Amino acid sequence: MIDFSIKRIFGLMAKTLPFLVFRFLIYFGITLVYMLVTGGGAGIGYLIGKIGSSEADAANSASVWGGIIGFGTVSTAVYFFREYLLYMVKAGHIAVLTEIMDGGTIPGGRGQIDYAQKMVRERFAQSSVMFGLDQLIKGVLKAFNRAFFTITSFIPIPGLEGLVKFINSVVNLSLTYLDEVILAYNFRTRATNPWKASQKALILYAQNYKSFLKNAFFMTFVIWGLTFATFLLVLGPVALITQILPGSAGAITVLVAVVFAWGIKQAVIEPIGMTALMLVFFKVTEGQEPKPEWEAKLDKLSKKFGILKKKALEWVGRDDDEDAKDPAPKAAPDSPPSDPSNPSISSPF
Repeated sequence: MIDFSIKRIFGLMAKTLPFLVFRFLIYFGITLVYMLVTGGGAGIGYLIGKIGSSEADAANSASVWGGIIGFGTVSTAVYFFREYLLYMVKAGHIAVLTEIMDGGTIPGGRGQIDYAQKMVRERFAQSSVMFGLDQLIKGVLKAFNRAFFTITSFIPIPGLEGLVKFINSVVNLSLTYLDEVILAYNFRTRATNPWKASQKALILYAQNYKSFLKNAFFMTFVIWGLTFATFLLVLGPVALITQILPGSAGAITVLVAVVFAWGIKQAVIEPIGMTALMLVFFKVTEGQEPKPEWEAKLDKLSKKFGILKKKALEWVGRDDDEDAKDPAPKAAPDSPPSDPSNPSISSPF
């Protein structure tokens, strides 16, 4: 039995439609850059191959390598752009989703994006603070999941190492959005000390890890099934577009189709998985307090958890009482929040 409602997830997506449009435009822009630079690299490679050799195979090979170099260049740029994506895109969406889950009202249209970014700045004045916190959270989660979520932790299967690795990979994929769920806890509790709030959320996650595994394992097949279907849908149109590229476009076609599918996944499909785990976290941890034995286990498993605790103590201007208080009253986890005054959603552009 899963701990979230598919109907409610799509209801939340509808209420944050302006942010979905914003995400789509951001990732479509990245995809377009991928296409232009990859295609340009392929064209330049083809011309260099033609000049350097009269052999058609040499020109085609140079075209493929040019496309790969272009692809790698954009991938590097996106890697360095990831702090902005987390701060202004993902965190903003998490903030408005959390507000709606708790029965709050948010603006429609472009005002929703401005409202979300204001909420992010209130909790995290600098993107570097959020990014550093997110990296620590990921480190703690990785250590915990490696210890508790390998299939061999439950059933030793001698001679089936390949199957075990596959199952472990599925488990790890299913828990992709947990760091974003921890950030959602920061917004929900209105935490003034994000390090302390994240420490508490990690302990709550650890003491409920079996519930998360069950729900996340189910969602990973939904998310990757939708992503694969998206890849198949875009493969045909992309193949037609890449026919204009000189030389062999086969490898370039697959690369561009993968990037298109990735962009749609990040913009539209990923929020579904993220929202599902947010609903699970808020439901299963409702009314709980962190248990000392699970804090001790995290201390033992991850040095980064110790760093997180140290930063929580060092946080300047912290308000321990506010961090410890219960969140605002919430709507029932599996029923839509009572929000009749919520304005209609319109396009932000």
